Amino acid sequence: MIWAFAGALAVGLSLGVLGSGGSILTVPVLTYVVGQDEKVAIASSLLIVGVISLVAAIPYGIKRNLDARSVLLFGLPGMAGSYMGAALSAFASGGFQLTFLAGLMLVAAVIMFRDKKVAEPTAGAKRSAIKIALDGLIVGAITGFVGVGGGFLIVPALVLLGGLPMSKAVGTSLVIIALKSSTGFVKHLDVLAEADLELDWQVIGTFCAIGVVGSLLGSALGSRASQASLRRGFAVFLLLMASYVVYRNAPALFEATSPQTSSESSADPV
Repeated sequence: MIWAFAGALAVGLSLGVLGSGGSILTVPVLTYVVGQDEKVAIASSLLIVGVISLVAAIPYGIKRNLDARSVLLFGLPGMAGSYMGAALSAFASGGFQLTFLAGLMLVAAVIMFRDKKVAEPTAGAKRSAIKIALDGLIVGAITGFVGVGGGFLIVPALVLLGGLPMSKAVGTSLVIIALKSSTGFVKHLDVLAEADLELDWQVIGTFCAIGVVGSLLGSALGSRASQASLRRGFAVFLLLMASYVVYRNAPALFEATSPQTSSESSADPV
């Protein structure tokens, strides 16, 4: 379990430093290291990342690095979107959800590599409330479907579309992640019940405890380390992780949709 504990620590560090990346790490670790069913890992990830994000947001709140307007306009619609996305996940296989998550990882990696555009807030007037709410709804639906907090999409959205500085976007993202994760988790409980699957509360508790410690360390490191270097390093990690997830899940998806497979199964010898 040493690798699982290391993964939990990495989840906390990522959330504390970047305000994102927690669920992208949590779901693969729970699936491939701990050995959980994909849907159990997705539901567990929402609770784990929600708890860690809430604790990680405290230092940012103390330093007043939170934007209440963005929390309300982006976070509340995001909660509704997360609930809808979680409901849709009942109609998808766990393998498809993980493959979709890999695609999100690639998008996040591209965003992280384009650090100049992410690092510089948009000048001018604030974006309209309706557009910010729509962004929150869409991001919430996507992240609720694959069981992630969505910080890797929220942070760039808050900076590029909301005009927030990076430091304030990170803290705001953590609060939004906690809000969205809570509603997504509640709906995923129904999905698990319908599939006759159960959560492992011991694993969840361990990941939350280790992740919280990592998030507090990450918050301290984030104020000292170069944000540009951290983003590039995390982007490289996302590319590697996405490649591994696709490697593990894509073959099964192709087999499931292959016409040759179905024809062979129907042509049993007499």
